[in-house]
Amino acid sequence: MTATHLDPATVARLVDDAVTAPSMHNAQPWKFVFRADTGVLALYGDPERAMTRTDPNHRALHLGCAAALFNLRVSAARNGLPVRVRLLPDEGEPWLLATVALDGTAGEERELASLYDAVRRRRTSRYPFGDEPVPTALLDGLVAAARWEGCRLTVPDTWHVDTVLALVRDAEHREEIDPLVRAETAAWTSPVRGATGARRDGVPAAAFGPKSSAGAAPVRDFGRAGPVPDRGRAVFEKRPQLALLSTSGDTRADWLHAGQALERVLLRATADGLATSMTSQPLEWPELRWTVRDPVAAVGHVQMVLRLGYGPAGPATARRPVTEVLEIRGVRER
Repeated sequence: MTATHLDPATVARLVDDAVTAPSMHNAQPWKFVFRADTGVLALYGDPERAMTRTDPNHRALHLGCAAALFNLRVSAARNGLPVRVRLLPDEGEPWLLATVALDGTAGEERELASLYDAVRRRRTSRYPFGDEPVPTALLDGLVAAARWEGCRLTVPDTWHVDTVLALVRDAEHREEIDPLVRAETAAWTSPVRGATGARRDGVPAAAFGPKSSAGAAPVRDFGRAGPVPDRGRAVFEKRPQLALLSTSGDTRADWLHAGQALERVLLRATADGLATSMTSQPLEWPELRWTVRDPVAAVGHVQMVLRLGYGPAGPATARRPVTEVLEIRGVRER
């Protein structure tokens, strides 16, 4: 590698891959700033896309931005670019979450490059999964993926799955009686299919998935507030296969590690032929979040509940164009 700096064209390609990452309500709460004079790409959180009611401390925002950062790392590895990432490099800039620079001493990670084909195939599936269990070998691979990013992925026992599902239902009830939460969710969803002037963020009706015809579904139902034309109904699995992504601490740095681990697990699962979704409702209520953890586990801060299995991948959701999320500064005129 003879280059010492990233260039604008390369950065645009990396960011185009990065923004396929998942985020709460598909708000895409990230901004990238590339300083061409130094060759450093900066990742910022966008407070205008924060969930002020359900994510007041911006934990979920950090997870989403970190997932985008991981995709960027995968894209860089795929393009043979060894990069050095610094998390939270400046205490004076709280919304500056990370910087990325080309570093020939960093080394390229083969495992990252191998995940590239899954970057654009990963979907959040709100459809029923089959009853076929995920093989232990695949679960072990997902556990290793989380560990690679300094986090822990655990598969809860049957009794703990029941506890988590009960907490999901509790969180749904809290959402229903909280007008601020309902308004926040409504602002990021589009219940009408094929509406003109379709937005490039949020959750469209096509991604809601079917309504459960037999009890509560193990996924967030974005259509609970009202009818969605032609949505359909389906029977979801009674015993969903869940996994808990946890960290030892609960700081901003922990959230950024967890977001990268989350995306690494999701891409590994996608590459292995699994469908995935995320269940975060009980984590959005402080009084419920602590109960989600396994009381006998050493790592006590659950950052995400994942649902794994075999089923439809789910539709792709729109992403904002690179020109909207990437700013290039310091380009010298010739």
